[in-house]
Amino acid sequence: MPEIKSPKPRKQKIAAVKKEIKQRVAQRTAKSSNTVTSNRLKLLVTVVGRNKAEYFCDLLQSFEVNMQTVLIAHGTANAKMLGLLGLSDTDKCVILSVIQENKIPDALHMLEVKFNAIKDGKGVACTVPISSVIGALIYGFLSNNRTVVKENK
Repeated sequence: MPEIKSPKPRKQKIAAVKKEIKQRVAQRTAKSSNTVTSNRLKLLVTVVGRNKAEYFCDLLQSFEVNMQTVLIAHGTANAKMLGLLGLSDTDKCVILSVIQENKIPDALHMLEVKFNAIKDGKGVACTVPISSVIGALIYGFLSNNRTVVKENK
């Protein structure tokens, strides 16, 4: 005689699978809700000659930099020091760019190459960490991430 299986173990397995699926979905949504730490932002500070500021702004935009601010500056070295270094131009620009952390090594390498290759293209660049940004939409704009969508509440 064929053995008749009870439907109880099958229902228990189905319930266990459903419970496991719900737990996994809950874990994924808990990790992804309002957390944007996967790609942090940094402030890239670049000091260049005033006549090359537009060139370096365009160069940095190729690294998905969505926001830049250019500040007009003046060098602080005196005329005697400038004469020793062979520099004559003290008019500078400080470019403040918000850039994704994973793009920084490539951007700094390209800046170093251009600082050495371009005539009168000398400059200095460094990064400063950004600890927080208010709002997911602002973060999406600054990180050039168009997938950040405002949640309906």
